[in-house]
Amino acid sequence: MNVKIGETETEKTILFDTNDAWLNTTREEIIDPAMPIIDPHHHLWDRGARYLFHDVLADITSGHNVKATVYLQCDSMYRAGGDPEFAPIGETEFVNGIAAMGASGTYGDQLICAGIVGFANLTLGARVASVLEAHVHASPERFKGVRYCAVWDTDKSIKSTPFDYPKSLLLDKTFREGFACLNRFGLSYETLIYHPQITELVDLARAFPDTPIVLNHIGGRLGIGVYAGKEAEVFKVWKRNIEELGKCPNVSVKLGGMGMHISGFDFEKQPKAPSSDTLAKAWKPYVETCVEAFGTKRAMFESNFPVDKRYYSYPVLWNAFKKLAKSYSADEKADLFYNTARRVYRLPV
Repeated sequence: MNVKIGETETEKTILFDTNDAWLNTTREEIIDPAMPIIDPHHHLWDRGARYLFHDVLADITSGHNVKATVYLQCDSMYRAGGDPEFAPIGETEFVNGIAAMGASGTYGDQLICAGIVGFANLTLGARVASVLEAHVHASPERFKGVRYCAVWDTDKSIKSTPFDYPKSLLLDKTFREGFACLNRFGLSYETLIYHPQITELVDLARAFPDTPIVLNHIGGRLGIGVYAGKEAEVFKVWKRNIEELGKCPNVSVKLGGMGMHISGFDFEKQPKAPSSDTLAKAWKPYVETCVEAFGTKRAMFESNFPVDKRYYSYPVLWNAFKKLAKSYSADEKADLFYNTARRVYRLPV
């Protein structure tokens, strides 16, 4: 079960404000502005820092041709009363309303939150089935899956969520009893973990080969704490684990989230926001490794906004992705920017 840390400073480290003036120190022409994009990973929240409908709309209409987006669980707008096991249904209800705003056509033709990935406490075991049913009932056309993060490391100074998670959660028997319920409702599973934990996800994927799984943020490659200054060593371990996970045909990978502080690139500490060239150079070995391991039909670029908005602007980010995909064929680019997300999330676009 999620355990709230409850420390204001910890939450500030994770759920931060963005600096628009700093982001605007780097502005670029949009590369290939007609290329259709589905952004398969963003959040919405109002808790000090605010990122709601008009904020995501402003980003996705800032130059690139984003046709649709997928919302990812971030503990927003949980129900304040009633059975706490069903509190996460509030997030799905909230996002389904946001999606209805986008689908109305009032603000353009972008389908914002065309897919919704919420939270259900899989450590409830088989009892979680009623929670999953409630999610689907709350948004039968849009609810696509459950994200249950499982980040854990021996270095306790490494934090990427305002929650603590137990060691080896993905191997836990009761967690897996809950996980087994996903397939009954046609739902996928996704997770944020750290790169030393990828082997545990391999075990989970092999135990449930019929359940689609999505790995967030290239597997949480760490570059801070005990991993700082050890890029070559970390890359070797990460690459080996990614290649093994890529052998599981039910797993897809999201190419993004690489600006987060856990990666140790420290883009946000520079006097100017990074250019797309800077991002592409830093990320090239990671993107190429993932695409080689999973193929383009199981890999998709993601924004991870507004989390990653601390490190670069939306136009610059997608320019970097387009530069990273320059050597791929037209069909492969279509997979990475659109088709994989459409298929994984069963989107009506």
